[in-house]
Amino acid sequence: MANSFSFRVRYGETDQMGVVYHGNYAQYLEMGRVEWLRALGITYRSMEENGIMLPVISLQMNFKQSALYDDLLTVETRLVKMPSVKIEFDYTIRNEANVVLVEANTVLAFMDKKNKRPIRCPEYILSKLEE
Repeated sequence: MANSFSFRVRYGETDQMGVVYHGNYAQYLEMGRVEWLRALGITYRSMEENGIMLPVISLQMNFKQSALYDDLLTVETRLVKMPSVKIEFDYTIRNEANVVLVEANTVLAFMDKKNKRPIRCPEYILSKLEE
């Protein structure tokens, strides 16, 4: 299951040379996850209101080329496999010329908000993935 969304690089995300600061890519991946969930009809807010958190436990990025100020970027977010206690995503970030800028992977853990303990992926998410 994959989802894509696009946005423009803002000036504040770049250095004096107009190149996106590498730390901002982690936020772009988060935006990808949020939109991936939204496409399923689930929001981070609703998950947190239901006592579920999704902290990142692994983040890997492979930088191919730099994004620049005002570039139109597309983040493609792909579910790697059906989630259990963990959920894993692969990402590709491309510019408007369809050049791959970044390939990345994250692993997140489902956690109970109150006791900060790992839990299994909620059934309502699994059922939406199986549709």
